[in-house]
Amino acid sequence: MKVYVGTDHRGVDFKKQVLNIIQKFGHEVVDVEGTKDSDGRVDYPEVACKVATEVVQSEDRRGVLICMSGIGQAIAANKVQGAYAALCYNAEAAALSRQHNNVNILVLSSKFTEPDSLEDILTAWFSAEFEGGRHQKRVDLIKKIEGEQ
Repeated sequence: MKVYVGTDHRGVDFKKQVLNIIQKFGHEVVDVEGTKDSDGRVDYPEVACKVATEVVQSEDRRGVLICMSGIGQAIAANKVQGAYAALCYNAEAAALSRQHNNVNILVLSSKFTEPDSLEDILTAWFSAEFEGGRHQKRVDLIKKIEGEQ
């Protein structure tokens, strides 16, 4: 699986940990960089769009986005058709995002995610499979809404 990982300026150290963990899982990792302004800041919408645009090209791709709260990254990524990004602060939410919602982009907060739980969150997300069934109907309804926009 190819995994695209991106962050703004507030998640750089956190991203290093994420990259190491994902590589340990055996996935191919692409480190997505954003454009730094004169103060060294990176605007999260740019990174989110880059990652989401790559992820939606194939079902064998996923993404991980990081920023201080994670909220902006999730909003921006979800503007790309076919991108389903979920902000998850713990392993249970990460697993459910895959099992029930077929999320293809995990969003992490560098401020609110406990560093000690990071590997558990990533393990839960990468190992969880979409359950289909009653959840497929709901995902299809979301896709219908998306198509009507």
